[in-house]
Amino acid sequence: MIKVLVSDKLAQKGLDLLAGMDDVEVTVKTGLGEDELASIIGDFDGLIIRSGSQVTAKVLENSGRLKAIARAGVGVDNIDIPVATQKGIVVMNTPDGNTISAAEHSIALMMALSRHIVQGCNSLKAGKWDRKSFMGTQLIGKTLGVIGLGRIGMAVARRAMGLKMKVIGFDPVISAETAEEAGVEVISDIDELCRKSDYITLHVPVTDDTRGMINAKRLALMKPSVRIINVARGPVINEEDLYQALKDKKIGGAALDVFAQEPPKNRAFEQLDNCIVTPHLGASTEEAQIEVAVDAAAELVEAIGGIQMRNAVNVPGMDKSLPDIVKKYRVLGERLGLVVSSITPGAIKKVEVTYRGEIAEQETAAITSGFSVGLLQNKFEEPVNLVNVPVLVKQCGISIDEIRNPDAQDFASTMAVRVVTEKVDRKVTGTIIGKQMPRIIGIDDYALEMTPEGTIMIIFNDDRPGVIGSVGSICGRHGLNIGTMGVGRIKDQNRAVLAIDLDEAPDEKAIAEFQKQDYVKSVYVCHLPEGGN
Repeated sequence: MIKVLVSDKLAQKGLDLLAGMDDVEVTVKTGLGEDELASIIGDFDGLIIRSGSQVTAKVLENSGRLKAIARAGVGVDNIDIPVATQKGIVVMNTPDGNTISAAEHSIALMMALSRHIVQGCNSLKAGKWDRKSFMGTQLIGKTLGVIGLGRIGMAVARRAMGLKMKVIGFDPVISAETAEEAGVEVISDIDELCRKSDYITLHVPVTDDTRGMINAKRLALMKPSVRIINVARGPVINEEDLYQALKDKKIGGAALDVFAQEPPKNRAFEQLDNCIVTPHLGASTEEAQIEVAVDAAAELVEAIGGIQMRNAVNVPGMDKSLPDIVKKYRVLGERLGLVVSSITPGAIKKVEVTYRGEIAEQETAAITSGFSVGLLQNKFEEPVNLVNVPVLVKQCGISIDEIRNPDAQDFASTMAVRVVTEKVDRKVTGTIIGKQMPRIIGIDDYALEMTPEGTIMIIFNDDRPGVIGSVGSICGRHGLNIGTMGVGRIKDQNRAVLAIDLDEAPDEKAIAEFQKQDYVKSVYVCHLPEGGN
């Protein structure tokens, strides 16, 4: 008998699905506090939650027979995933259930902005008959810029094309071919999208790359008539900058369904006539709630029964059958992926992984999967791991070519990863020294050595006297302690690269000072796990 606990309110169809399954016993207990949930969770094989339940480390401490957790929705930030993973508990979400709901809400907000529907309604309810103040604009023929061409972004794009809008899109991960086949013109530079668009809608997760991506600088690039819609995540917009642009009438309007803090403490947007606000209603339709409930119920039982794991966001455990050297290279591969992703701007067009020497004679699929995890780790809001990375790679339209050559060169085994975008062609090479220590031994055609862990700042620069001293001085001014520094140079071409191990990450001011130096070509910061595992 599979025992399932539902600890948050779930659509009845999800409960009915569970109740109708043979050998499944359902218990519904909502509103549980941390202590109460911790005291009973070990009696169940599966747990279904929404955003209310907090599945903390304390809750999972005595997880007992618990095998799987299903989140009826996308976000899993209320689950301690590292602890769940350590205990072999599969964590799943339901990313597809709210796609249509969020897309339709985006279109609804865009129309409401265009026709002043909220303002007109409020005016009439106040006893006025004022038609002149609410002159609108049509969507037909206008250009919609979609930032983020995943499931929801593409659903919005298709609906906008049905309204005879021109759709352009930006996404650093999704392949251009995937979007262009659907009729979206892919723009490789987000600043260009900002300049061209009459409407801009955001559909990206919160990552280091997307946080505050709509800011004063980009708002200044936009048309004075542009209208911005955000049904994604609040922090992707710098709210102070957007508020000022709306207040000063530098842009046409905005519609916000999400906020940096929810509920928002700063209620200033509500006072602006050119801003529409809704309380995070993107997924709030009856159909969406039913779909995520049904999906969560089905996923949970399938995972517990060993049928399949759909939309798993963690790894239930390392495969003990893998040779030790493959496990070590899988760790190295993930870190190579993190590094090459951090130093390779632009949409991915080509990916190669080359194995040389002894490692080329092993089964390398697990290593390539580890590399894929690192490559995409900072591109998605949900955790990327060995379970869900194949789906994400396919979703992004990325094809990874494996090349295996048993002939060794300078090392017994090496692994080189190459990523080509429309902007750069990058390669990072690594090896395992002494069968234990992962090392990066090359970036592009520069030979250098660095340990891939912690915070690494990589600077591509001119090869000339005084560079290392200048870099050290800038680090000193900003309180950045240098652990080690790897230097690669091509003397006859006067170019070089520095890989600097820092005790802490540089802030924006430090990075800006590096970028101002005339010897600097580009600066990147890589955040890697500490230690060798």
